[in-house]
Amino acid sequence: MIRSSRLACMVGVGVALVAFSARDAFAIKQFFDEFKAVYVKDGSPLAAAVEAEKCNVCHMGKSKKDRNAYGHALAERLDKKEDKENTAKIRKALEEVAALPSDPAKPGSPTFGALLKEGKLPGGTAK
Repeated sequence: MIRSSRLACMVGVGVALVAFSARDAFAIKQFFDEFKAVYVKDGSPLAAAVEAEKCNVCHMGKSKKDRNAYGHALAERLDKKEDKENTAKIRKALEEVAALPSDPAKPGSPTFGALLKEGKLPGGTAK
């Protein structure tokens, strides 16, 4: 009896860990949806790259707190709790960030928007 209770408890803890750790892989759905609505056209090279990278359009690594340069620029303009339903603000932030250089340390680096027009991910691919 005690053995089966322990097993049930361990299975429950395992399921909870898997359920909670899966959340870290997802970007803010509304931000991602607006990004796709603005930049991604079906059948384009960018569509394939976005589908392959998903959350890594803005994030890198395993934690949702780890962002690439594009993700940092958006995070400076958007609050995940306050702005997730504000599509106008999301689109404005996407527009502002598109005008920024992809690497401010390198003079003449392409803007995030130029990379997107070329069908490239603005923050590069996940390593």
